[in-house]
Amino acid sequence: MTTTTTAPMTRKRKPRQGSRAERRFAYLFVLPAVLLVLVFRIIPLIWGFALSFTNSTGLGTADFVGADNYAAIAGDPTFHASLLNTVILLATLPIWIMLPMLLAILIHQGVPGGKLFRAVYFFPAVLSSVIVGSIFNVVLRYDGSLNALLKFFGINAVDWLGTGATALGSLIAVQLWSTFGMSLLIFLAGLSTVPKDMIEAARLEGASLGQTWWHIIIPALRPIIEFVAVVTTIGVLTSMFGLIYVLTAGGPGTATTMPEFLIWLEQGKMNRPGYAAAISMVLFVLMGGLAWLQIRIMNRNANL
Repeated sequence: MTTTTTAPMTRKRKPRQGSRAERRFAYLFVLPAVLLVLVFRIIPLIWGFALSFTNSTGLGTADFVGADNYAAIAGDPTFHASLLNTVILLATLPIWIMLPMLLAILIHQGVPGGKLFRAVYFFPAVLSSVIVGSIFNVVLRYDGSLNALLKFFGINAVDWLGTGATALGSLIAVQLWSTFGMSLLIFLAGLSTVPKDMIEAARLEGASLGQTWWHIIIPALRPIIEFVAVVTTIGVLTSMFGLIYVLTAGGPGTATTMPEFLIWLEQGKMNRPGYAAAISMVLFVLMGGLAWLQIRIMNRNANL
């Protein structure tokens, strides 16, 4: 007599109610950040995009004008000047990256007073742009302390902020001084991940300090360099308004006018919110294109 055995039926386990509750609880933590981004980023971006196709003056009704604002931008010499100033600013980005990186390497190598230098270099980063602008307004004006120092050495005074040839360079130098401390800390954090045994091995093999930097430290910092490049590019395009307003007000002429400052001029003084919104959209596309290009370069280098 044969007996047949039946395999026990496998039952699907029901998901525990606790896991679903945990997911809902996690969503509650994410919700505030999502709402902040939605309210202060996404909705204003959509509203600005719609506003850029109107002739809004901020009062009364606004009429749809199509791409007229963008056509006006294409022929606006002030916008062209601000774009040229932006190109000049972006051309100095290697300095914004190399200076904090080299200082971070020196501090990491244990130069005397490294902790003091770290605090001194980072201190300007905690100051607001208005405070920085007020300080350097005293330093760089024609009768300021810098020209007094030059006069002491027999050098003629320079109108640093009132001459087109020096105003933009002075503005860029002040912005660099006030912001590179954050990049310095990022590089110091990246240097802590560089294997010390590789550096010690290079020294035992007789490598000089410069060879150790070039062949070991800088390649190890490449992801940090790329990150700082992207963050700095976005920062210099969107964080100079306060400094421009206090130091030069965009002048002399349009020598220090940047797109973000031009947006404020069109919005506040010229009372043309529609046109200002169109400039904002152009700046947004410019920033997005630069960030996309830099990310593509980063991804390509990562695959080498």
